[in-house]
Amino acid sequence: MPDPRAPVIVGAAQLQQRPKDPTTAREAVALMTEVALSAAADAGAPRLLAAADVVAVVNGAWSYRDPARIVADAVGATSARTIRTTDGGNTPQLVVDVLAERIAAGEIDVAVVVGAETIWSRRKLRTAGIERAVTEQPEDVTPDELLGKPLDMLSEHERARGIIQPVEVYPLFESAIRHRRGETVDEHRDRIAAMWAGFNAVAAANPHAWSRTPMTAAEIRDPSPGNRMVAFPYTKAMCSNWFLDQAAALILCSEEAAERHAVARDRWVFVHGGAEADDTSYISNRAELGRSPAIAAAWSALAADRGVGIDDVAHLDLYSCFPSAVEAAAEAIGLDPDGKDKARQLTVTGGLTFAGGPLNNYVTHSIATLVDLLRSDSTALGLATANGGFLTKHALGLYSAQPPSTPFRRLPLTDDDVAHDTREAAPDHTGAVTIEATTVMHDHDGPSRALFALLTTDGRRTFGSSNDAALMKTAMTDELCGTTADLDGDGTVRL
Repeated sequence: MPDPRAPVIVGAAQLQQRPKDPTTAREAVALMTEVALSAAADAGAPRLLAAADVVAVVNGAWSYRDPARIVADAVGATSARTIRTTDGGNTPQLVVDVLAERIAAGEIDVAVVVGAETIWSRRKLRTAGIERAVTEQPEDVTPDELLGKPLDMLSEHERARGIIQPVEVYPLFESAIRHRRGETVDEHRDRIAAMWAGFNAVAAANPHAWSRTPMTAAEIRDPSPGNRMVAFPYTKAMCSNWFLDQAAALILCSEEAAERHAVARDRWVFVHGGAEADDTSYISNRAELGRSPAIAAAWSALAADRGVGIDDVAHLDLYSCFPSAVEAAAEAIGLDPDGKDKARQLTVTGGLTFAGGPLNNYVTHSIATLVDLLRSDSTALGLATANGGFLTKHALGLYSAQPPSTPFRRLPLTDDDVAHDTREAAPDHTGAVTIEATTVMHDHDGPSRALFALLTTDGRRTFGSSNDAALMKTAMTDELCGTTADLDGDGTVRL
């Protein structure tokens, strides 16, 4: 029986700009406005935008105070409430979950989710000594709602030991995964390069992907003038790419509103359910690196609530800032990419390296891509996973062109719902340690610093580094995880 409050996505759009003359590139809110209009056109109902109760913008690398207000006014949604998310790649799915919940509860009828980044053109302009003019708002302007918890990712000790950026953390996870699997360094590099070549192939066929140049597994794995090593074993072709100009938008509404605005039934994609969960904030305190109890708990809860299993999902997009994020998510939701699920594609876009990683807004693109796929595969289920921080905050969404058998439910898991085993940190430890994980950071001249996650004899975790050339070379050729070392008081690791 139809559910008039069932939340449906009726419009989805993506765009990018890469003009030969960067001075003609538009600012982020202009892209947001255009892609929102395109989403309404995709729904076949331009008047939907003026009827929006909410316009939500995914936070980005720009200075707008309330970008949703600028977009709302530009598209005629002058009475809409505005939302701006906090930072985190999980936030697009989170905001869809929250808005779908409000639609199902009858609190709102129509909502717009939009985001955009213009980092590529801004960088081009600054290189040319040009500062782009952007729309300004009065200092007292604020969004009606700030959605999402702040990301609390790093302890003082982690920062002091040089653990600061995702590109320094995810390769540590990668080496921990390698060690658990019992792979050699070369076997591991071959495996993740082959996986990323599969992502590249999807991007090459995706008209919205930023980089559609085909690459072989060897070209992805091996450093070259156009593909330098960044953080062993990750070359540039294995890292999220945020130097781009991209935008994406979704329009959600109730089934009743979709009918009232004469949206054709073949445009509808139902939001079946959503779940969110957090992993332990500081990586110092996680039981195992490169694993996500939170994703496992979120998927288990969502699958049980919807009465489905992972084999029922035809279209899947695992958040893919780096290979280790995909490996952790695949394990958490019960996939075996090297066994029975070897033929399964883990992305619908091509991932954050090739399709593009517009900071927090990638998952708006992945959901928009799922919408297109599910419209043409009308009995199938689609799943999007979203990840913020260092495998820290997670949101999952389940979609289909067919209505769910039971009403939409959002499942915001608490810490008590996640099987968190933790460790103590050992910020003041010196002396004997066991190497748990390692990476070697590179600059344009070559290896610059080896980073290590280290365990004390009583199981606590600390971090260290070394710029010794011989040690850096060894860390890229031999398996150091599981071997013993010494940690000096200044954080220097010595074998």
